[in-house]
Amino acid sequence: MRTALVHYHEIGLKGRNRGQFERRLESNLRWALRGVPGVEVARVASRVAVHIPRDTDPSSVLDTIAGTPGVAYVAYGREVERTPEAIAEAALAEAHGAVARLGGSAGTFAIDARRSATDHDETSMEMNRRVGEIVRMQTGLTVDLDSPDITVWIAVVQSAAYVWTQRCEGIGGLPVGTSGGVVALLSSGIDSPVAAWRIMRRGAFVVGVHFSGRPQTTGRSEHYAAEIARVLARGGGMERLYTVPFGEVQRRIALDAPDDLRVLLYRRFMVRVAERIAEAERAKALVTGESLGQVASQTLDNIGAIDAVATLPVLRPLIGSDKQEIVAEARAIGTYDLSIACDDDCCTLFMPRRPETHARAKELEEAEAGLDVDGLVAEALYGATSESFPTAGRRGRGRG
Repeated sequence: MRTALVHYHEIGLKGRNRGQFERRLESNLRWALRGVPGVEVARVASRVAVHIPRDTDPSSVLDTIAGTPGVAYVAYGREVERTPEAIAEAALAEAHGAVARLGGSAGTFAIDARRSATDHDETSMEMNRRVGEIVRMQTGLTVDLDSPDITVWIAVVQSAAYVWTQRCEGIGGLPVGTSGGVVALLSSGIDSPVAAWRIMRRGAFVVGVHFSGRPQTTGRSEHYAAEIARVLARGGGMERLYTVPFGEVQRRIALDAPDDLRVLLYRRFMVRVAERIAEAERAKALVTGESLGQVASQTLDNIGAIDAVATLPVLRPLIGSDKQEIVAEARAIGTYDLSIACDDDCCTLFMPRRPETHARAKELEEAEAGLDVDGLVAEALYGATSESFPTAGRRGRGRG
C-alpha cells in the first residue's frame, strides 16, 4: 500500500497535552485532503499515516500535507507487514524506484532503520546490516553512510513497517486550532501577510482586518487583500477577512491633528477598531506586521505610544526580522506577487512630510482630545464588510 507517513517534531515535545495536538493534526490533515477520493488518515505510533489510492497522483497529496502547519516532514513509500521478508522486499523495491527516478545515476546508498516497537525481534542495527546486504547484492550499489545518493528509511512500529526513499519537508509549527484565535491587521503589503502566516503556523486561527483608503482611494487594495487572505486560507487557519473603509477617519485626523502625529493616530484608531472586531470574534490578541525600526512609526517609543490604547496583547511576529527575511518568506508562502502589485493602500494616505519618531502616549492623547474617538470608530465599523473562508475545524482552547 502506498503511504505518506507524516512526522512531527514540536508536537512530540508536548507532555500531557500531546494527544490533543496529535488529534488536531490528524483532523486538519483530513480537512486538507477532503477533496481526494479514497484517502485514509490515521494516527500510528507518534505519526500520522495517510493511505493514498493507487490511481491518485501522489505529488499534489504530498504538497498538501507538507503545507499543513504542524508537519515536520512527510515520507512517501509503502506500508508492509513486520516480517523480515516483507521489509527486505519493500526496501529493495524502494531502492530500485529511487535509482529509476535518478535516471540510473545513483551509485551509493544507505539504510536507516529504526524500531519503536520493542517486541520486534531484530534490532535497528541488525535490520540495517541485513537489509543493506540484500540491497547491495541485488542492485550493485555501494554502501556510503556519509553522503549516499539514496537513503532507504525503515520504521518499524507496533502494527506495521514503513519503508521509503522519498521525503518532503513540511512547514513545521503547530496544528491550526491549538492556540485559539487572533485578529490580524492585514494590509495588501508584504509584511502583515507574513505576520499572519507566522501566527497561524503557531496554531492560531486568524481573522484578518483590512483597512481600506476608501472613499479617499479607489479601494483597489481590497481586492489584493482578499486574494492574499485566500492564499493564507489554504493552511486552514484563515477564518474571515473584514474590510473597513478607513479613508474618512484618516481625513478627519489629517484635518484636526498635528501633522507629525498623523500616522501614529491612524494606528491607534486601527487598534481600537480591531479590538472591537476581536471582541465580536472572541479573539485573544491582535497581530501586526511591524518590524522594529523599519519605518518611522515602528520605533520602540512609537510602538509603546500606539499600544497604550490596546486592552488585548499585541503580537508582532516580525519584530526582529529584516526586510530581506520577510520578502523571502512572502515568496515562500505565495503572497509576495500580490503584495507588490498594489500601491493603492490606506498606509500611504495623508502621509506627513516628517513623521514623529519618538512620540509619547500623552502627546497622542492630547492630539485626540479634539476628535470624536468613539464616533469615528463606530463610523468605520458601520461600513465594514466581511468574507468567510473554509477552516480546519473549530478553535481549540490553546493550552500547550
